[in-house]
Amino acid sequence: MIRNKEIRQIAIFFFVIAFISSIIGFKVSMAAGILELVSSGILGTGFYLFTKARYRRIARLSEQIDMVLHNDEHIYISEADEGELSILQSEIVKMTLRIREQNDALRKEKKHLADSLADISHQLRTPLTSVNIILSLLEKDTDKKEQKAMIREAGELFGQMDFLLASLLKLSRLDAGIVVFKKEQINVSSLVSVSLRPFLISMELHNIQVLAEIPEKIEISGDFRWLSEAFQNIIKNSIESVGNNGIIKIICEDNPLFTEIIFHDDGDGFEEEDLPHLFARFYRGKDADATGYGIGLALCRSIIMRQGGTITARNHPQGGAVFSVRFLK
Repeated sequence: MIRNKEIRQIAIFFFVIAFISSIIGFKVSMAAGILELVSSGILGTGFYLFTKARYRRIARLSEQIDMVLHNDEHIYISEADEGELSILQSEIVKMTLRIREQNDALRKEKKHLADSLADISHQLRTPLTSVNIILSLLEKDTDKKEQKAMIREAGELFGQMDFLLASLLKLSRLDAGIVVFKKEQINVSSLVSVSLRPFLISMELHNIQVLAEIPEKIEISGDFRWLSEAFQNIIKNSIESVGNNGIIKIICEDNPLFTEIIFHDDGDGFEEEDLPHLFARFYRGKDADATGYGIGLALCRSIIMRQGGTITARNHPQGGAVFSVRFLK
């Protein structure tokens, strides 16, 4: 306490005033001088005890702050009476809560990163193993037709890995918040038409019909390029679900609150146990023979949600799967 420069200055000032007052008191009378000495002693003692108590409380707060900085999970900052220290203590409590929240968020982010790296490693291991096998077979096989077939298969595997890495890069950019979405008025009919374009040949080969009921003038606000990619992932999922000779209905409903785009296919729908996990990254369902990497719908949800929309999935009462995308007005 005495090491505090301000306390030393106050103490010196107090003793000087007490000394001068005592001299003046003794000049007046002996009783006045003694009274002045006693009064100064009582005031000095009271000030000392009060300051010492405040220093003890500050020392306790300092210890508790040190515990916070060392990530102690079981600290408790007791309540204080009203005053300057109680205000300081209140701010320390707020700081403690913020630090704990940040630590929790960092732990979750670290775990998410570790899980993502493990998933990526697992997803890439299968095609890489296949490519290594193909390369070893190419060294031994001299048949030109077999070599061409294996080279074509290796090319397809590299294409799959390229798609996976590109999708993961997009997801990581979205998670990091570094993607800047445009805010433009988008005609829903044009958006759906552009989203369908990459699948027209495939749908024709598999005799898949698309029945679109979209009024011409309905618009939503967002980034056309990113939303078309999200819609393509939904359409791709619907195409895989219906198989040959299937029907996909795309309906747009507009009201004063929101605009809703509904994708309904006549496939087998979802397994009930899969519904809560459809948009989870790398989730491929309970079917062991499921194709894909389980990343398309996760990317789709991230794109839509980061532009203020929502996406849900359910089974239609009359059969098939339904994806519903909503954008508030």
